[in-house]
Amino acid sequence: MSTTTVFAVSGMTCAHCVAAVTEEVSLLAGVTAVHIDLAVGGNSQVTVTSEQPLPVTAVAEAIDEAGYTLVG
Repeated sequence: MSTTTVFAVSGMTCAHCVAAVTEEVSLLAGVTAVHIDLAVGGNSQVTVTSEQPLPVTAVAEAIDEAGYTLVG
């Protein structure tokens, strides 16, 4: 059974940002898909599908590694 979670991420402004976050989050164990709705000047919605719920700290660290900030 898969789990889908939506995260808000600040600081993303372009396709490179989307690619960087997608790459880092995809490296987390159990992640099967990452979809990002880019919101320039606001918080982008990052939808992550995984085999089991992911620890928020792990997602935050992956997003930070890409150079952006998990909101909330």
